[in-house]
Amino acid sequence: MTDELIKIRRYLHANPELSFEESNTSHYISTLLYEWGIDHKSGIGGYGIVGVLEGKNPDKKIIALRADMDALPIQELNAVDYKSLNEGVMHACGHDVHMTCLLGALKYLNQNLGKFEGSIKFIFQPAEEMLPGGAIKMIEEGVLENPKPELIIAQHVFPELEAGKLGFKSGIYMASSDEINLKVIGRGGHAAIPERYDYTVMAASKIMVKLYEVVQDEKPKDFPSVLAFGEFLAKGAYNVIPSEVNISGTFRTFNEDWRRKFQSLIIEISTQVANEFNCLAEVNIKKGYPVLVNNKAVTEASKEFSKEIAGDGNVEELKIRTTVEDFARFAEIVPACFYRLGIANKEKGIVSNLHTNTFNVDESAIETGVATMIWLAVSHLSK
Repeated sequence: MTDELIKIRRYLHANPELSFEESNTSHYISTLLYEWGIDHKSGIGGYGIVGVLEGKNPDKKIIALRADMDALPIQELNAVDYKSLNEGVMHACGHDVHMTCLLGALKYLNQNLGKFEGSIKFIFQPAEEMLPGGAIKMIEEGVLENPKPELIIAQHVFPELEAGKLGFKSGIYMASSDEINLKVIGRGGHAAIPERYDYTVMAASKIMVKLYEVVQDEKPKDFPSVLAFGEFLAKGAYNVIPSEVNISGTFRTFNEDWRRKFQSLIIEISTQVANEFNCLAEVNIKKGYPVLVNNKAVTEASKEFSKEIAGDGNVEELKIRTTVEDFARFAEIVPACFYRLGIANKEKGIVSNLHTNTFNVDESAIETGVATMIWLAVSHLSK
């Protein structure tokens, strides 16, 4: 089945689609599932797909497997035969591999329904890369109901691990994320006549500095917090003070209480500082994904099960990450395990990071990914 799966992965890689635009991807997956005799429903949460494989005693236990589908707005630079055919769009986060591994697992499991007890719900999720994310939309449309799984599992490629290796982290694993957009409004004017304008640029600058200081002084000590502003737009000139300044950034943390508190502080401090300069502050906080918490029991069991596939020396303990993942939405509702699939190969020069225009994978990792998903599913059902 390996050659078939590599062919599938390369088709998906060559035909990437952005978040909430995965129509061809969804059709391709659906066509394969029907060819393999796997019933399913499409159009869930946009272009999502969901179905259930029923083994013996299908109601005995129900688990779920999930893969994301969308690509990124990146122009691929890899010189490979399966390079992206869609200008400015690339599978630079490995979602092509995630879909391929889940498809491979489903094909095998569907051919062996009599060899396991219980049911396996499968979820192909659109729009992981763009807020509000496809997970919440699928959840709102009932993807975790009828039947509701007892646990849910997902894997993600990881260039920090060599192909053939797996990584797990129980408990808090990935950060929450909020997008911050601030607008400072005042009177613009000629720099030479300060009584006729407001210091909008100074106000915006002080807001950024003050917020950064608050994060450093008040953040919880047990986990990191990140506040970073990447955009500062002041459309003035060397001698023209603009009437409006826009700044945007991101806030990431691992503590939901602190997250809510700082969201309030952003509004409070921005308003206060803007007023000091006789300006107004408009604050728009786009609340992103929550903290991803891996259920300890499910994750520790998954780690032990995976050693039977990959070997003890190929299963590693991961560190927390300030990146985000909307699988956290599922993990808020159902005990979850989100683990990592190694895909790097230094000898082949496959070492690029996620979200870069040269990202690629050692395709030998697909076999590990498929085998791990199959084994975790069957092992959890028999537990």
